[in-house]
Amino acid sequence: MDMETVSRLNKKTLTLPNESGVYRMMNKSGDIIYIGKAKNLKNRVSSYFRSVDKHLPKVYKMVENVWDFDYIVTDSEFEALILECSLIKQYTPKYNILLKDDKGYHYIKITKEDYPRITAEFQKEDDNATYIGPYMSGMVVNETVDEVTRAFMLPTCQCRFPQDFRKHRPCLNFHIKRCMGVCTGKISKERYNEAISEALVFIKNGGVNALENLTEKMNVAAENLEFEKAARYRDRINAINRLNEKQKVLEFNHKSLDVIATVFTEEKLYIAILVFRDNRMCDKKVFILDCYNDASTVFTEFLMAYYKNIDNIPFEIFVENTFEDLDVIRTVLTQIADKKIMISVPKRGRGLELLQMAKNNVAQEISRRTNRTGKEIVACDELGKLLGIPAPMYIEAYDISNFGASTIVGGMVVFEKGRPQKKFYKKFTIKDQDIPDDYSAMSQVLTRRFMHYIDSEEKDMGFKTLPDLILVDGGAGHVSVAKQVIDNFGLKVAVFGMVKDNKHRTRAITAQNEEIAINTLKNVFTLVTNIQDEVHRYSIEFSRKSHSKNTLYSALLQIDGIGEKRATELFKKFKTYSAIKNATLEDLKSVKGLNESTAKNIMKYFNDEK
Repeated sequence: MDMETVSRLNKKTLTLPNESGVYRMMNKSGDIIYIGKAKNLKNRVSSYFRSVDKHLPKVYKMVENVWDFDYIVTDSEFEALILECSLIKQYTPKYNILLKDDKGYHYIKITKEDYPRITAEFQKEDDNATYIGPYMSGMVVNETVDEVTRAFMLPTCQCRFPQDFRKHRPCLNFHIKRCMGVCTGKISKERYNEAISEALVFIKNGGVNALENLTEKMNVAAENLEFEKAARYRDRINAINRLNEKQKVLEFNHKSLDVIATVFTEEKLYIAILVFRDNRMCDKKVFILDCYNDASTVFTEFLMAYYKNIDNIPFEIFVENTFEDLDVIRTVLTQIADKKIMISVPKRGRGLELLQMAKNNVAQEISRRTNRTGKEIVACDELGKLLGIPAPMYIEAYDISNFGASTIVGGMVVFEKGRPQKKFYKKFTIKDQDIPDDYSAMSQVLTRRFMHYIDSEEKDMGFKTLPDLILVDGGAGHVSVAKQVIDNFGLKVAVFGMVKDNKHRTRAITAQNEEIAINTLKNVFTLVTNIQDEVHRYSIEFSRKSHSKNTLYSALLQIDGIGEKRATELFKKFKTYSAIKNATLEDLKSVKGLNESTAKNIMKYFNDEK
């Protein structure tokens, strides 16, 4: 980015007032590319042009296109938010969220053929078929079609009837009673079309009317001693009842509710909205937004853009966390909807369960687009929100292990996007310690690690990558030592400790002054436990190997003619103490720097030992 432009814009921010208002960013052609609102114009706008190189890449991309800016002072945050929405709609800036109205409608299609099919379609075609709709929600259409095909055992295969009668064996759906088996040729056209008619009653009039209609038909058939026909009606009634039981799982005692969950990862904000109307879930919507600002600002902008474009704003909105503009958003939506809107953060019970359901939907969407599991995604996001930092995609963890003063080591493990990255693991041998001192050892390990980071010639990506989060195995004292090292290097990295109980199981995360419980957050608890167990395993394993090696070195150094250099060469050649012990004279003489006299001394030492 042109530093002369940055300097000029930075200087211009000094003239901004410390008042609420709206700012507009323009490119060199004078086009408005971003509109934002601020509680304090001076603080907010100046943040774009300070430490530009530390912005997220997408934010940096937006800032590097800014040539000038102007602003409008308002009397309150409320007015600023209203004005921001109005200006965004008027100018449609490139880097703002522009949620366009969904002009696509969904339909249920009934084909015109001897054996009609019921399918979900995105748009009407000029094909002489019958269409029911339009519906705004694709989820509603797909679920309805799925329900009727199961309840009335309609075929979902690609077979053509009657052309494909008896051409192959019935599929699995026939054997598990999800299809009546039209392909067998045993289902008459009249019987099939009767099932289609009953399915249409179910679609148009709902399950209650369909049940009444089927119950009446079943009773008539039974009175006429048509027991096979009565049994078919009974099976359809049972299938509809099973669907109703399934739907009760999604019922909630709220006439009008939206449940919103978010995950911020890799410069995108993923948002899922579960829509509840008339005491049951009727829709799910997922949005994926580029973040040209911090996640909280983008979420606020999204809420305004989304709810200004829908007709039926719910009475209640559940969100995961409070955010800076919550009260203002609540006031604005109440004014738009002309009814009181509640925005709340459920902490327990059914509300919390619904938020978790929404979160899982976000996670599944990200999982579908990336090579990551839903649990990994949710764990990183929840850990970030718990600690008050962006979702930590790259985590380093440290542990100190020792066998007395003779062997003191440190281990560093890396978890990237919730998974261990063993290629980045590092080992540190602690130097110049006469007695074990975990605090001093931790300081030495982190100092050496970040000396590599600031080394301009360092090529190892395990050292050149700056972590989003550092976790140290220990309490507040370890955290304090680690933060001091990070501060000495002038770096900004979140540092927390991992605390275990008296049975050596993960209990909590600790900051310098408080402990943060994680046992109620299953995904976070699992992630932190895995990290703590892995760094402990890695450091203790290195410690044991180092201790064993030091013990063997000590034994070899007792042999005449063997110093540290020759002992090292012996281990390079033979790898183990046992191999050295059983080596022949010729094998020993082949070791670099060993003459025949020293080789004989080695053999004599081990023979005396035997």
